[in-house]
Amino acid sequence: MQTNQVIEGKHISSWIMFLLASACGLIVANLYYAQTLVGPISASTGLSSAAAGLIVTLTQIGYVAGLLFIVPLSDIIENRRLVAVSLIVVVGALLAATFAPNAPFFLTASLFIGLGSVVTQILVPYAAHLSSEEQRGRVVGNVMSGLLLGIMFARPVASFITSIWGWQAVFALSAIVIALLMVLLSRILPERRPSPTLNYGKLIVSLGALLKQTPILRRRAIYQACLFGAFSLFWTVVPLRLADDFGMSQQGIALFALAGVGGAIAAPIAGRLADKGWTGFLTGLAMIIATLSFLLAYLFQGNSTTALALLILAAIMLDAAVSGNLVLGQRAIYSLGSEARGRLNGLFMSIFFIGGAIGSSLGGWSYAHGGWSFTSLIGVVMPILALLYFLTEKRTLAKDVETLADGSGQ
Repeated sequence: MQTNQVIEGKHISSWIMFLLASACGLIVANLYYAQTLVGPISASTGLSSAAAGLIVTLTQIGYVAGLLFIVPLSDIIENRRLVAVSLIVVVGALLAATFAPNAPFFLTASLFIGLGSVVTQILVPYAAHLSSEEQRGRVVGNVMSGLLLGIMFARPVASFITSIWGWQAVFALSAIVIALLMVLLSRILPERRPSPTLNYGKLIVSLGALLKQTPILRRRAIYQACLFGAFSLFWTVVPLRLADDFGMSQQGIALFALAGVGGAIAAPIAGRLADKGWTGFLTGLAMIIATLSFLLAYLFQGNSTTALALLILAAIMLDAAVSGNLVLGQRAIYSLGSEARGRLNGLFMSIFFIGGAIGSSLGGWSYAHGGWSFTSLIGVVMPILALLYFLTEKRTLAKDVETLADGSGQ
């Protein structure tokens, strides 16, 4: 507990904040490299076209499993050591993917890539531990910007590297980068040694109690699940629209994906404004912007230059809404108490990733049955549902803080 008290409440240095942001971006990118490489990976490993979706699905399954069963360990195990072990798993899985001789071997590697990459969700609350209350929103916002940039750059970077050296080079280069990152983090980061009051079994069982007793966690997770569902639906289907309506190649689609990077600037801005007490207003604004982005995409269809420009604008608006609301949600749940922060973050992330999986599956189904019009209407509905739920919100944060302080969340 003493180590915790020494670190908690201090001002985090700009260098450490930059390191954590960069680390999150480089690590989380491993979840998304394969999304644009499904074709060449399937051809190389002998995976059928019907089963090609398993490449992405198993990575996401591994990530959700890690969120539920590995991230909570940050509440009872020294965090720097946990980060190092998780990154060793990632490096091993990336090397296995690089040299995979067949589809089952590659799919197993994909599962472990997702499992180990949950270290990002150990580093984000770790950054919150290192920061003082008054700078927490800014710190979380800046670190999340790095994570979001990693997500947005992963697809075009993977396509670019593959076009030069082949898809195996993507995983090999990432393995080298993650190995170097592991050494750097092990040497630079200060220790954070929690004072556990639960063993691992009770820790996992306590997840249900935390979810039940923490209304703000449930709300923020559902808000983000709706927005991330809309985000996943958009980015699952928009490559098909770009190819069908605008005749774009993979390179053109990769360039379009870069447009969404502009939305990442919303994360640090949202964090700073949340520190000033604007969380409620910004939450509603994010939901409205997400709704408007899909309305824009629905109203201006066709294959004109204007339609393409407005589709790019819709992508930026949607990415800004999702990234901004994510920071608002994480700042809120990180204010609930340091001893349960790892479990709270694991629950929050796993719930909204489930929303993303639902959005992706809805996107493929809706585009096949009703094209872009039907898909964009579903995209409108998701943030509207979040907004309607948000309008019923009562001020529960103070109550949650008191509940966790009393130890009933354990």
